[in-house]
Amino acid sequence: MQLSIDAINKWSKRSIAFISDLVFTGIALVSAQWLSNNFLWENNLFFFITILCLQCLVYFTCGLYRGIWRFASIPDLMRILRAVFLSITIIFIFAQYENLKFSANLYLAYALLLLPCLAGPRILYRWFRDYPHLFSQGKGKRVLVIGAGSAGEGIIRDLRRAPLNKKFLPIGLIDDDRRRRGCEVQGIRVLGRCEDITKICKQLKIELILIAIPSADSTQMRQIVNHCEQSKVAFRTLPNIKDIADGTAGVNSLREVLIEDLLGREQIKLDWKSIEYSIADKAVLVTGGGGSIGSELCRQIAQLRPRALIIIDNNEYNIYKIDLALRQKFQHLSIYPHLCSVTDRSELTKIFSKYKPEVIFHVAAYKHVPLLENHLRIAIYNNILGTQYVAELASQFKVKTFVLISTDKAVNPTNVMGATKRACEVFCQNYNRQSETQFITVRFGNVLESTGSVIPLFRTQLLNGGPLTVTHQDISRYFMTIPEASQLILQAATMYKDGDIFVLDMGQPIQIRYLAEQMIKLSGNIVGKDIQIQFIGLRPGEKLHEELFHKNEPIDDTTHPKIKRAKVRLYDWDKLKRILEEIEIAYHRNDEARLFSLLHELVPEYTNKQNPYQIIPPSQENFLPSLSEVH
Repeated sequence: MQLSIDAINKWSKRSIAFISDLVFTGIALVSAQWLSNNFLWENNLFFFITILCLQCLVYFTCGLYRGIWRFASIPDLMRILRAVFLSITIIFIFAQYENLKFSANLYLAYALLLLPCLAGPRILYRWFRDYPHLFSQGKGKRVLVIGAGSAGEGIIRDLRRAPLNKKFLPIGLIDDDRRRRGCEVQGIRVLGRCEDITKICKQLKIELILIAIPSADSTQMRQIVNHCEQSKVAFRTLPNIKDIADGTAGVNSLREVLIEDLLGREQIKLDWKSIEYSIADKAVLVTGGGGSIGSELCRQIAQLRPRALIIIDNNEYNIYKIDLALRQKFQHLSIYPHLCSVTDRSELTKIFSKYKPEVIFHVAAYKHVPLLENHLRIAIYNNILGTQYVAELASQFKVKTFVLISTDKAVNPTNVMGATKRACEVFCQNYNRQSETQFITVRFGNVLESTGSVIPLFRTQLLNGGPLTVTHQDISRYFMTIPEASQLILQAATMYKDGDIFVLDMGQPIQIRYLAEQMIKLSGNIVGKDIQIQFIGLRPGEKLHEELFHKNEPIDDTTHPKIKRAKVRLYDWDKLKRILEEIEIAYHRNDEARLFSLLHELVPEYTNKQNPYQIIPPSQENFLPSLSEVH
């Protein structure tokens, strides 16, 4: 029923357009005859009707009724020009056939009249729809648009179209390009720069600011938002350039400014050809594939046409969720989800034997800093031994590339989580020389919106009315978006060299206090009045500032500006193997004091001022059972 109604409406509109063209064509024919003093057909009704019929055929042939009048544009004008040319040609041929002597003036007059007769109604209709404020008194919320580019032009155009024009009234534009000062876009003048926003909003009684700069990076967005906040006028923004095509943005795309807009950085450029070459037609295994980074890695990998994607995670809901999402979007991809822990050697062996993975992204790890301070044994088992088990199987099954995902907390670690991840780096860097598998380590800082991170915590606290809890007023962290981190991991995986650590460029660290203040402001509240910020003190193992490089790691550039290389620090392999064997024995003996001691031996730079265990030096351990005794 709905289809039939739509069809009727469609043909009704086309019929009106056709009748309009027919009437104006007749007027153009008669007027051209009168202007050129060619009255040879004035009593020839057959000739007149024949020409009109042939004209109609030309109009349909040239596609004059495929275009929508409301969006009449250059392509429509080109079709009309083509129709006018064909019409003149047909009249000339028909006149020769009927032996009618028309002067050149008649053809010229008819062409000059027919063109505006066909194009005029279309242009007038669009003008009326796009500029209703010229025909009626403008009403609606007074809007200031920031950005006089294609996105700003699209916003203004959409604001003027019914029914939106009843709600919004564009008043002016803001742009920092001095060359645009005083220029007009869609009849709206560029009034000043971003620093003038407060003054302009006050003078023109602006009620809403629309930020139409989808290409703005985080620094620009922070400056713009700061000016908008000072004006005390509500503001909205378009999505980032990554999410929309430039120039196609509309009012329906507008949303509130998010904290990610102030932290995310410029769009990164990747060598997708080399990335696809490293993934396409290969069996790729992702451990921890249901987590924040792991699931996004799976999405990115799925687009690169792997032969198979094997996903391992020990969280039932997470692996169900990523499996469902991937199957809906990549229906022809071979996906094999496995509910499995990286510490389950037996199950891992079955998976490796069945799928023969060629590339491994080892993301699985426990990462919550304060929580792991009280779970040393579990953190060591999952993070260190889990990494060892997967790495050894990768070597055994001749996996080509093994990528370890590490963290900035592994640099001069002050907590269990960072120390275990540094231990993983040590093992993979040195195991690289013992195996045919290429071991690569990728290190980076916090990712926005990851599970257990500060931004979801702040959002929950905001919903509860505050306060937002910050551990220290000076604490700072590096931040990166999940898609950016995942893409740079894939890029780094193509840069194998001697087991080095690849460190992602995290930009400048951001103060957590700044995050809290901005999230309060963006929610429409006043810091310290509506929502409080409470400083609760550093948690166990927490640093004030994170680091990305150790002082003994020489740093080199790579072929990608966002990726640095830290040189490998070699350890005695026999000593490393002995420590790992002792760690496994101590784990099975539930000897946390011994585990703590071994972790310090493996990671000498690990500092922990609040030592809950009695450290037993390795030299005091007189009896070391074989691994067979603990299995």
